[in-house]
Amino acid sequence: MPRLTFAVLGGIQLLAGVSAQTWCNKHYMASQPVVPPGGNFPIAAVSKDPLLAFRCAAAIKPYLEEDVGTPAGVLIDSPVVYSEIVGAQPISLPAGPLSGKLDVTVSLNGKTLVNALVPLNASAYELSFSLDGITPQMTPYNLSCKATYLTSDSLSPSPPQTYSASAALSVLPNPTNSSVTKMDLRTGALLAKPATGLGGNYESIFPIGFYTSFDGYLSTNLSAVDTLKQQGFNIIHIVPSFDNMTAFEMVLDRMQEVGMYLMYDMRFTYMNNTSVMEQVNSIKYRPNLLLWYTGDEPDGTSDPLNATSIAYDLIYSLDGYHPVSLVLNCQDYEWASYTAGTDIVMQDVYMIGNNVTWSNEWNTTCTPDYGDCGCDNCFSIPAGNSAAVSPNSTYYGRTVPANSGIGSYFDISDRVSSFKNRLEVMGWERTKAVWTVPQAFGSAEYWMRTPTGEEWVVQTIMGINQGALGVVPWVDPNPEYIKTAASAFALSLPKLTPYIFNAASMRNNYIVGGVDIATWATGIQTLVLTTNTNYVTSEVAWKDIGLLGANVEVMYTSGSVNTTSDNFVLGSVASAAFVARPK
Repeated sequence: MPRLTFAVLGGIQLLAGVSAQTWCNKHYMASQPVVPPGGNFPIAAVSKDPLLAFRCAAAIKPYLEEDVGTPAGVLIDSPVVYSEIVGAQPISLPAGPLSGKLDVTVSLNGKTLVNALVPLNASAYELSFSLDGITPQMTPYNLSCKATYLTSDSLSPSPPQTYSASAALSVLPNPTNSSVTKMDLRTGALLAKPATGLGGNYESIFPIGFYTSFDGYLSTNLSAVDTLKQQGFNIIHIVPSFDNMTAFEMVLDRMQEVGMYLMYDMRFTYMNNTSVMEQVNSIKYRPNLLLWYTGDEPDGTSDPLNATSIAYDLIYSLDGYHPVSLVLNCQDYEWASYTAGTDIVMQDVYMIGNNVTWSNEWNTTCTPDYGDCGCDNCFSIPAGNSAAVSPNSTYYGRTVPANSGIGSYFDISDRVSSFKNRLEVMGWERTKAVWTVPQAFGSAEYWMRTPTGEEWVVQTIMGINQGALGVVPWVDPNPEYIKTAASAFALSLPKLTPYIFNAASMRNNYIVGGVDIATWATGIQTLVLTTNTNYVTSEVAWKDIGLLGANVEVMYTSGSVNTTSDNFVLGSVASAAFVARPK
């Protein structure tokens, strides 16, 4: 949403804001005409015949020189689809159930690294190979992946059906004076050593921590770092500008001492190559640096379409040991162009306390072609759905009309799932991850009130249940009740992540009434993460999610939660995590 902000860096004021008077390339002021914004993500054409979307990716990004001698992996995806997504090619299948295999060969510079049979419709099918003989270097190698479809059908077509794909393989020299953050492309998780810099093993990190104000908060309150660590958060995304560099260095040092990771923000300068070079070369040696952050809603401000990619390539040329992230605010404006320049794409749907169809700020309507309501292309709760109306709402009483403007929590899950789906269309589902940005602010601008603690948890779980692998709320400082709720959730995460980050786990999604549910099945155990989007008590039978008769352990609760052998009951916007095991 439009906002006027400035940063001071090296004595130069950098202005980002509303000079074009558009947001998501839409006009939003009453004096402006309606002009379709364009930039929509293309809908993949439907194919009446089957297609094979053969893809490959290195299992880890990056590998290091120290990894030579231990098995590496390449992941094969072989979905049979009926839409013309990137790279999908026709495949002639024998009649009957899906059968046959792919004879896959992965090679580097003409040398075969591994050959194996892979089933159709495989997902992240891992083939092991050796890094021996591959010289570490700062630029990635290019893996060649080729497949031939094999079938026992004597009528199979001739010549053979062959497919090809390629993947980047990063094998970097061991860093001499910096940390390393790896991406586990099997799960999307980040892998890092402890942020203290005192050594230790790589562990999966589920980042959770706020965008955090520097000036007037961290800059004058070093103990806040200690408090955030005690509250269970593992990352701080410090919001620039950093005018007091002495205080800034003290904050970073304290974060390292207590073991807090840094998400380094270059929002005001990411299009200034000289500034990016100075900042990356200064910060990249920090042992607690987890990742970089470039564009802050670049789609909203209609930054040049190649801006994020230019910054991405520059950062990798200077560092290469840490992934890059950004956040997109628009529901559908030039998504592919901006996402091309990142490893982690975040979404920030803010739908609490604002009218999502009529702008409180500009006194205009909001449609796909016009307006800014602080929640781009968000939809109202269904007509008549009074259960989804917060008691704090001032819009309507008992009767909810169509197009009421009351935001829906399902906008969050829809945004995350649409981002995930677009990654699949582009062939980026292995190499890029999605994170979520819950709303932790309000009572200003578009938003007439601030979320409650329970509502903050609902937002967070709605993102995670669709595959978001990091939670970075906007903004801290925030009300104590939000911090308390967020802390309770953060402290529970270490009990949940072994299921979420298990490469063998299968995630399934359910909606029962207004209750959103995701399950991760790992062997005989199943994690259940659930949240009630309604402001009335809701009940879900275990049989509705395939867990009738299981022993259930409660791992986390927010609000009123009760369980029986037949069901679980969630109070108004209540949430819970359970682990179910067979009796």
